[in-house]
Amino acid sequence: MAPQIAIIGGGPSGLTLARLLECNNIDYVVYERNISENSPPGQGGSLDIHGATGQEALRRGGLSAEFKKLARRDATVAQVADKTGKQLVKFVGQAVKNVEGNFEGNVVTHFADGSKATGFRLVVGADGAWSKVRHLLTSAQPKYSRKSYIEGKISPANPFYPQVEARVGHGSMLAFGSRKHLAVQQMSDGSYRIYLGLTVSENAFALDNPNVDLVADNGALAREFFLSRPDYFSDWDDELKGIMANSEGGFRYWPLYHMAPNSLSWEHAPQVTLIGDAAHVSTPFVGEGVNCAMYDSLVLLDKILEFGTGDDLDRAVAEYEKDMFKRGRDLIERSMESAELLFAEDATSGLVQIIQGSSER
Repeated sequence: MAPQIAIIGGGPSGLTLARLLECNNIDYVVYERNISENSPPGQGGSLDIHGATGQEALRRGGLSAEFKKLARRDATVAQVADKTGKQLVKFVGQAVKNVEGNFEGNVVTHFADGSKATGFRLVVGADGAWSKVRHLLTSAQPKYSRKSYIEGKISPANPFYPQVEARVGHGSMLAFGSRKHLAVQQMSDGSYRIYLGLTVSENAFALDNPNVDLVADNGALAREFFLSRPDYFSDWDDELKGIMANSEGGFRYWPLYHMAPNSLSWEHAPQVTLIGDAAHVSTPFVGEGVNCAMYDSLVLLDKILEFGTGDDLDRAVAEYEKDMFKRGRDLIERSMESAELLFAEDATSGLVQIIQGSSER
């Protein structure tokens, strides 16, 4: 007999929901394409898990003690600078091929190995921006935001590491100028993740249509490209350029997508729903994506506990979706507004005003 609930995707929202169901003795299965218990290399950075949303989901899942052991509470220092370097502020491994509805009205999950699974009372799409479940509810797809990151790193073994550590410390640094920015963030292993924030066309640095090869010669061509051109970073402060110049290896291109806010309005359909990025992927510019995703899982769990897993399960899901629509639209809209600020010609002045205004309240 199939479990009552199938979760497609083992990211933050999917695993949070799985843990919450486990704690409440509700049968489930998680389908995740990656066979390792660890995230793929280069996937994700440090996350700010908020008390009222992400941490509350962890608390309800009985994971607060583990969270406290692993949380990097020393990573609380953030810096804002302009392009001259002047510091302005300091403070189950099974790949899903497709999911479809059959003539009997059931949701069928097809896997890459040719097998399939059905018979679930609820299929939850927690499979990210390019969800294979979403089409059962809406034809909407993520749109390119015209913003992208070029991602690199500096490890503790890098000779330039002491300079970065002295500048950034245990937290993060953001430097802005001319509609682009440099972000540097320390990871849990002590290394630093580097992000070049750019306003570019969607395929500007894609493998099949590159302005420059981001991985050739261990990224040397890309470093020369970004540091020698005035439309990128050639006129930036030498210390900031040094961080880019001394990054190691090739770079990863990370184009940023978001759903349209008005796309979160589909008519409820039986046996299926979405959580996290599958429902409301947004750009990362308000730092709440993972918190919103984990909170989706908590709200869905609470609605299931309220209405049960029997005949009223669809009612539970419909009530969850009403709540999620409002929260997801708000996240996307605020992220879009933040993107306009962070990529403005004079982003630093607006950002400092916001930070100072928040600290005065």
